[in-house]
Amino acid sequence: MAKVNESYEALVVFSTKNGEEAVKALTDKFSALIEKNAENVEVNNWGKRKLAYEINYENEGNYVLWTFTSKPDFPAEFERVLSITDGVLRFLVTVK
Repeated sequence: MAKVNESYEALVVFSTKNGEEAVKALTDKFSALIEKNAENVEVNNWGKRKLAYEINYENEGNYVLWTFTSKPDFPAEFERVLSITDGVLRFLVTVK
C-alpha cells in the first residue's frame, strides 16, 4: 500500500541579479504554493552564497530550503513550476 503523505525537502537557488525584492517575491510565491498543497511547512532562508561554479554568468545565488509533508503527486508539479519560472537557477526536491 502506498503512503498517503511523505516528507520532502526542496532546495532552490534563486538568481540574485534582479535584487533582493525579486528573491523575496519568488520565495513568497513558492511558500504560498507549498502551503496550499502541503502541511508542516518550514522555510529556511540560507541567504546569498557563492556558487561552486558559474550558472548563467552568475557567481552568487540565494538559497532557500523548504521542508514539508504532502501527497506523492505534489512534488512533481512543484518541480514543473520551478523549471518554468524565471529567476530559478537550480532546484532539488527529495524525499526526506
